[in-house]
Amino acid sequence: MSTTTNAGAGETVDAGAASLLRFATAGSVDDGKSTLVGRLLHDSKSVLADQLEAVERASLGRGQETPDLALLTDGLRAEREQGITIDVAYRYFATPRRRFILADTPGHVQYTRNMVTGASTAELAVVLVDARNGVVEQTRRHAAVAALLRVPHVVLAVNKMDLVDYAEPVFAAIAEEFTTYAASLGVPEITAIPISALAGDNVVAPSAHMDWYGGPTVLEHLETVSVVADPSDDPGRFPVQYVIRPQTAEHPDYRGYAGQIASGVLRVGDAVTVLPSGRTSTIEAIDALGRSVDAAWAPQSVTVRLADDIDVSRGDLIAPSATAPAVSQDIEATICHVADRPLKVGDRVLLKHATRTVKAIVKEIPSRLTLDDLSPHPEPGELVANDIGRIVVRTAEPLPLDAYADSRRTGSFLLIDPADGTTLTAGMAGHAFAQAAAEAATDGGGEGAEDEGWDF
Repeated sequence: MSTTTNAGAGETVDAGAASLLRFATAGSVDDGKSTLVGRLLHDSKSVLADQLEAVERASLGRGQETPDLALLTDGLRAEREQGITIDVAYRYFATPRRRFILADTPGHVQYTRNMVTGASTAELAVVLVDARNGVVEQTRRHAAVAALLRVPHVVLAVNKMDLVDYAEPVFAAIAEEFTTYAASLGVPEITAIPISALAGDNVVAPSAHMDWYGGPTVLEHLETVSVVADPSDDPGRFPVQYVIRPQTAEHPDYRGYAGQIASGVLRVGDAVTVLPSGRTSTIEAIDALGRSVDAAWAPQSVTVRLADDIDVSRGDLIAPSATAPAVSQDIEATICHVADRPLKVGDRVLLKHATRTVKAIVKEIPSRLTLDDLSPHPEPGELVANDIGRIVVRTAEPLPLDAYADSRRTGSFLLIDPADGTTLTAGMAGHAFAQAAAEAATDGGGEGAEDEGWDF
């Protein structure tokens, strides 16, 4: 097993045991997501005895002779009554090789927006397909969301293989169709695994019914997929969350800027730029966990002190001057609309980016994505719940957004209803799809609102 060195302490640790994998499950209705998650928890010995007993009692009460493992994740009363997943169910478990945070997301079309929540921080997405039905529209929708959110690893779990007599041609045809579609979206890595979540085939233990398959089980792949990234490969980004000025006898002149490093590495002595003002300085000190350090990296929470006394406040972004992002008031983005209220040209919204929130206007909606063939539907006029589309937004103040393809943290934003604080839209700046063919490229002339305080 591989090892890595802790740069802060100079000690060698086991990378496999120390690593954490965040992953999400998705798929169409009744593809077996909750059963797969329950099987993973059960067969990896991650279920407490009292939890299993409760599931057994609930299953017997519903007339089932064997425990319904889906009940381990379907926690809402409505979910258990309907036999579906509605909310995102988070589960935490571990094996000797890795720790996991799992987000079990809904399959119904009207809950697709919940997948955005579950997959926004995921490093891997498991997309389930019923072997009897193959790739359906909701499968393509979930693949598109995974591609938009730049999930680096996607597992295609072809479930219910026991209901198609474990036939290899059925699996091969589904795997080829899905892989072709996902690759056209720019998904970098796709792994197809034939399983039966109900029977346990290829979930934790290898299947005795599919000797034609020589790949890993689902758990084996989750335990071994590479998620260790070198933070120095990414540009440094530090959104300021809070300004610390104790003004005490012990610290009369202390001025520090606290927050969580969004990406990259910050080092003492780095020349930095504060955005959006553009003022420059040098990192004089970095405080972490009550002591000074020479360097810090994402996702550590630290306090940064600058050599110059310049105006820095919550919402500002500190970045190394050599790799600082451009600032702009015009944002082109791909979005997934998550609210029941439609998003229309001219809507006045609040845009939340990292720790900064500003007023904005929706200037254009150039296209809505048609998931069947990835073609753009031009000038739809509005986007409704679960739609994926392109928008152009004008903000009241310049923002330092990266392209989402370069940074999932500082390339993302939310659009919020200023009237009641409802989240309307999850946005990904720039061209989120890796393939240009999947994008809309329309020069439009949408009209924005001209109300006082929102005309910028």
